[in-house]
This record gives sequence, structure tokens and C-alpha cells, in this order.
Amino acid sequence: MPNSKLTYYKDIESRKVEWLWYPYIPFGKITIVQGDPGEGKTTFILSLLSILSNGEKLPCSDHRISGKAIYQNTEDDNADTIKPRLEKHGANCGNICFIDKQDGLYLEDDELKDSVIRSGAKVLVLDPIQAFIGENTDMNRANAVRPRMNKLKEIAENTGCAIILVGHLNKNSGGKASYRGLGSIDFSAAARSILLIGRSPDNGDIRIVAHQKSNLAPIGTSLEFTLNDGKVEWLGESDISAEDLMAGNSPDKANSKIDEATAVLTSYLANGPKPYHEIMELAKTERISERTMLRAKTGLGVISNKSRNEWYWSLPDE
Repeated sequence: MPNSKLTYYKDIESRKVEWLWYPYIPFGKITIVQGDPGEGKTTFILSLLSILSNGEKLPCSDHRISGKAIYQNTEDDNADTIKPRLEKHGANCGNICFIDKQDGLYLEDDELKDSVIRSGAKVLVLDPIQAFIGENTDMNRANAVRPRMNKLKEIAENTGCAIILVGHLNKNSGGKASYRGLGSIDFSAAARSILLIGRSPDNGDIRIVAHQKSNLAPIGTSLEFTLNDGKVEWLGESDISAEDLMAGNSPDKANSKIDEATAVLTSYLANGPKPYHEIMELAKTERISERTMLRAKTGLGVISNKSRNEWYWSLPDE
């Protein structure tokens, strides 16, 4: 006799996805944050955890979430690196903890779920993911990775915790973004959202957070930040995609986006002045950042005039 039963979807109660940070990081699911070494992944994570610990607004959003987090890192020292970075971001360190286990911590360990439940953590971060796979586990084999990711998925679903895995990219420079994650494709298949962090092609001092994969919401707008003395400072939106980041530092990429913005702006202003807010709405629809549109404005010599408490843009007289 079979030991399973059939469940009909009419007996399942629908529920909405809850979000830590819409549309980038959902609660109760797995999110991957990946990028090349030295691009600011860990500092980005510590900035988010600091915001969570204080109940502050999330980057480029009016949404606030407060709560506790577990941050598990195997590459940096907790006393001389992690805590100073948290303090630099103004974190409430009473809301951020780590699992103190001397003989290693792995994805199949019950300590992960138990620690999330005991702490009431809303976020669990494993940084980097390859350190928690196990010494004798081949990350490139699906039959080794899949059961471990399934267990992590169960922890997220049963506790409602947002699980974030931080990973380095492989060395396939210039390859398609979805194939540059380390190990088996089962890592990215299990994640409902993937964020890619890299340097802007037209300014190496600016980091880009690009939404590479999203199963639960539309792909989010890319965001820009800088690292000022080890602290994340958010700049705003960007039109650089995950594939743009994978293409490397190509000036042609940046110039082509400015050319696109110039063409859009020229066409839109051809029939006369337009209000600034309408122009920025158009830019968002065309996936052009405000920064790029302003650069196109400068290149065209667009004139700004204020009328009835609003700025209008118009093309220069012939």
C-alpha cells in the first residue's frame, strides 16, 4: 500500500508572499547574493542587517522591517572585522548574533533551524555558502547539493525566515550571468531571488546591485552604492543590468545607454516642453536611470524652466 496521499489544491489556503525587501529578498525563501571577491558583498549584507536591527528604511524604499538576524561568516574574524563593520553602520548588535559551534556548521545540521527558532531571527545569512556544504561534498554534483538545499528550503518555509546565501562567482569571465555561480545549477534553482554585485562599467568606485533572478515578483531596478571608509552609501537607481556587469568594464556599454537616453529624450521633447516628473516616469518605463537621463540632458543642452512650482525641460532653440 502507498504511504502517501493525494491533496487537492482546493484544500490549500492561498497566502501572499511576505517581503523583507521588495522585490529583492522574500521571507520564507532562499535568496543568493553573489559576485566576484572584493566587490563588497559582505559589506552590503552587513549594511542590510544593520538597517534591519534598527528598523530603518530599506535602501531606495519607504519600507521598514525590524528584527533579529543570524550572520554566519567563516572568512572574517568576528571581533576585529565583523563587529567593527556593524558598528560603523550603526547596527544594534543586540539584534545580530552568530552560532558558536566549534566543529563546523553545515547545511544539514539541526542547529540552523533550532537557532532560528530560539533567536526568533527574521534573517539567516551564510557567508560564503561553500563553507557550509561540507568538506567531502562535491558542489558540482546535483545529487549532493539538492538534498542540502531542500533542507534549507524547509527551514525557510517552516520558520518564515529569509535565508541569504552569499557566494563567489566562478572564473568564467564574460559568461552568462546565470552560469557564473559556483557549483551545481541546483543552488540557483533553489533560490527564489538572486542579486549580483559588481562594479559599474563606467565608474569603478560605484558598486551595482543587479537583480539577476526573481520568481516571485518582477525584476527589481538595479541600485548603486559606494563604499566610503568601509561603509555603504546608497546613490540611487541604475540602468546597469546583471548581464551588463558580466560583460565587464566596457565603455561602449555606458555610451550605448546614454545614446538610448538621448534618443528617448529628443523624441519626447520634440513637440514642446515636458514636466520633469513625466520625463522620469518615461525613463523608468524605458529602464533608464535618472543619472543617465541627466547625462543625456547635459549632452543635448536641454533647457530647464520653472513654471507653476514645477520644472519643465525643453530642447534648445535651433
